[in-house]
Amino acid sequence: MPSVTFHGAAREVTGSCHLVEASGLGRVLLDCGMHQGGDAVDRVGGKSFSFEPGTVDAVILSHAHLDHSGMLPKLFRAGFAGPVYCTPATAELLYIMLEDAWGLYERDLEFENRKRKRKGRKPTAPDYTHEDVEAVLKSCEAVPYETETSIADGAILCFHDAGHILGSAIVELHINENGNAKSLVFSGDLGNPDSVLMNDPYQPRQADLVMMEGTYGNRDHRDMGNTLSELEEIIERSAERGGNVMIPSFAVGRAQEILYHLGCLYHTGKLDGWTVFLDSPMATEVTRVYDHWLEIMDHNDVLELTEHGRESLTKFLPTLHISQSAEESMAINDVERGAIIIAGSGMCTGGRIRHHFKHRIWDSRNTILFIGFQAEGSLGRLLVDGKRRIRMFGDEFAVKAEIATLGGFSAHAGQSQLIDWATGFEPAPLIALVHGEALALQTIASKLQKDHGVECVIPSKGSRLEF
Repeated sequence: MPSVTFHGAAREVTGSCHLVEASGLGRVLLDCGMHQGGDAVDRVGGKSFSFEPGTVDAVILSHAHLDHSGMLPKLFRAGFAGPVYCTPATAELLYIMLEDAWGLYERDLEFENRKRKRKGRKPTAPDYTHEDVEAVLKSCEAVPYETETSIADGAILCFHDAGHILGSAIVELHINENGNAKSLVFSGDLGNPDSVLMNDPYQPRQADLVMMEGTYGNRDHRDMGNTLSELEEIIERSAERGGNVMIPSFAVGRAQEILYHLGCLYHTGKLDGWTVFLDSPMATEVTRVYDHWLEIMDHNDVLELTEHGRESLTKFLPTLHISQSAEESMAINDVERGAIIIAGSGMCTGGRIRHHFKHRIWDSRNTILFIGFQAEGSLGRLLVDGKRRIRMFGDEFAVKAEIATLGGFSAHAGQSQLIDWATGFEPAPLIALVHGEALALQTIASKLQKDHGVECVIPSKGSRLEF
């Protein structure tokens, strides 16, 4: 009988990793993600595989975010040598994500080993090398949406658009085990239908087992119309004060979404006097990939771009300046007013945004605008929670800038959208809830069972489920 063993993202929102086993399939890993939090050395070195990588036949990757893909180089290092199935856009984004992650890991490892050397301790050996990153990228087998592909003698794979980020996929697996047909659907991360550029998540209709994410299983998102009205008001308030707006942003998805909305404001005359700076080399690379794949994105949103004679996100916003070098980034400090600065990292744990804070956070004319989730313990979370003094670069800074948050920009489906998707199957399948904190998963499981009669399980890490 086919089975799934849950090795990550079980009662937690990180480290997606699930092992599917069946005689007609072999041993296939759904995602191989990195845990979030801590420095790169802790994230990579702190996790050992609870299965033998050399016995895994293939990996099916739902999308390029590191909490779904970041452990792939270590998997190869540990003996895996099979194909990595993903969508073509995911393969293109994966190059950027893994190369950037390697750079951070190499830097943090060098820093760690300098500390160990000063203490007379042996250096820490790398858990993977750049050659392992290259091995991952060479092993990618790109499968377009809605294309059935045989991945084993008794298994057919099909990807559907999950609407989360560019290339994100719902995984559909049909397995023939000793003449018995079974089907599994893995949601990956389901997108928010209100998000621009992304299509609504595809709705499969039949499965024996559905593995569904439940990140926001306990709440819905703020209405997008109200969110955009708030964005206008925040920009207007900042203009009245003669200040600037700093937007910490994730490089994949969030940066492109805010660029689109700012472009719409520009074309309706609501961004007069403002210059937008994209101060993130990684987000710039990702935006170029988005431009390459406009044809698979939401038709109406892409039409908005082309109606203005713009075939790219960057050209859609004529007042956009892209800062690549450190010198170009530092030059933004000379702009006294009217600058909207988009920079990483999204939770302010590093990156160029902290340097902009250094020059502007103490000035009450300015605004810091958060458009993404801020994890407990991050600098972004401290600011959202009202911290009035912070430490950066060895100094203390007074927080006098306005701190604003917008709650409608999530790239994940909210509770109501998850329920609609989960109840779209006929007959109702068994649903295993993954990729969510325990409270969120328990909340949506209760609603699905009581209100819709859908059987749900919430697997723990290491548990095994037959279907």
